[in-house]
Parts: sequence; C-alpha cells; structure tokens
Amino acid sequence: MAGFLVLGSVVSLQFGAAFASRLFAQIGAPGATALRLSIAALVLAVLVRPRFRQEALVLGMTMAGMNGTFYLALERIPLGVAVTIEFLGPLGLAAALSRRPRDFVWVGLALAGVVVLGVREHTGAALDLIGVALALVAAAFWAGYVLAGRRLATAGLGTGGLAAASLVAAALTLPYGLSTAGATLVEPRVLLFGTLVALLASVIPYTLEIRALKSLRPTTFGVVLALEPAAAALAGAVLLGQRLGVVSLAAIALVITAGAGAALRPAPAPRETPAPPGADPALPVPR
Repeated sequence: MAGFLVLGSVVSLQFGAAFASRLFAQIGAPGATALRLSIAALVLAVLVRPRFRQEALVLGMTMAGMNGTFYLALERIPLGVAVTIEFLGPLGLAAALSRRPRDFVWVGLALAGVVVLGVREHTGAALDLIGVALALVAAAFWAGYVLAGRRLATAGLGTGGLAAASLVAAALTLPYGLSTAGATLVEPRVLLFGTLVALLASVIPYTLEIRALKSLRPTTFGVVLALEPAAAALAGAVLLGQRLGVVSLAAIALVITAGAGAALRPAPAPRETPAPPGADPALPVPR
C-alpha cells in the first residue's frame, strides 16, 4: 500500500512540474518556488490545523532548500541532468542505510537507469558548474527530506505537521521570490497556474509521501522515488509532446524494474510451534 502512495506522489509531482514550466518564463525559478510553496501552505493550513514541532521545522527547511536549489539549477543546466544529479540524494541515502546486499543491486540498477536517461543527450555538452553544484545541494536536501519526513510521520504529526512544515518553507522562500518576481506573482493567470502547480507538485505528493514514510523503509522509499523519470517522461509526452527514443524507454524500464524490486519483500518464513514435552513428533501440534 505504501508503495502505491509513493507512486501516486511521483505521478502527481511530475505532471505538476510539467505545468510549472509555464511559470518559469514569467516569474523565474525563485518566484515559481515561492508561489508553489506559499499556495500549498495556505491550502494545507485551511484543511488541517498546523502542528508546530521541531520535526516540522526541520522538514520545512529541507523542503525550502530542496525546491529552491533545484529550480535554480534548472536555470543553468538541462532538466534531465538536474534530475539525474538530484536523484543521487535519495539513492545515496538508500545505499547508506541498506543492510541487505539485494538492496545494493536495486540501487545500482536504478542509478544506472537514471544516469542513462538523464545524460545520454548531453555527453558532449559543457555543463555549468554552478548549476551542477546547485543540483548536488538539492540532492543533499532531498536526502534530508526523506529522513525528516519519516521522523515527522513516525512522531504522529501527520498532515498537521506537513502543514506546519509547508508554512516554514513558504516563509523561507517567499521574500526572495517577491524580490525577483514582484507584482507578477499576484496576476490572475499566474495565480491560476500557481494553484494548479501547488496542488499537483506539493499538496498531493507531500501528503502521500508523509503517509507512506510512516510504514515504508527509507531504503525502499529512496529507490521507489527513482520511478520519477518514468513519470516525467509520461508527463512530457502527454503535455509537452516530447518523443521518447529506444534508449530512453530502456532506461525507464530499468528504473521501473529497480523500483519494483526494492518495493517487494520476500515472504517471511513460517514460525514453527514447538512441540509440548512428551508429544509424538509425528503428530500435528495443536494451535
């Protein structure tokens, strides 16, 4: 069940990102970040009462850093490369927390698929080093988001904690967004798209992820998130008319295989009930 929650989050987030691309030209990356997080915070605060605790404060800081640095990276390097670099965060966390050799196999497969999908068209291009550095910072924040989100979920704060974290993230990003986008942030068309992006890219996916993190291991969560390139490819094909080549489809299939493998667990071995003293071992033991 938790794996399907993450899958729903992945699909919603990538379709939200596709709509967000229409905002970049008008309000820039800082403005888009601030608008998305601010509207999401208002929606969540209306629906549930914010519960301010240390876990919510930490989660809000990681949300602001993750979204802000990633959008800034997108202004300097291609989307596929930025996503590839950012995925090093949750995948690296999955490898660091893993205690089973099988998990390293799934992490390696997912990383290989993400790398092929992200950099195959840019191997001959010079990348902006500042953009790469920003994407690496976003990767670190994403790993922190996974850990902070799990702590908030296991602390029982739920969507109330998420609402508080969203308010913290909005407070951290709104000043910079206003300084760069100005009054354009409150134009009706911008607000309309901003609301749609906030719902698809923040409210829905973050709510699903917080619920999933309550029962899903960070290792599995990190690898299942690698399904995002597949969702991004689907959103790009449906909304942006982007075509996929054979190499991209193969890379996506590799990532999906890794995500499914990480989510599946072997069935636990049945526990044997010890026979009472003096019982005939050939006879069944009463339960």
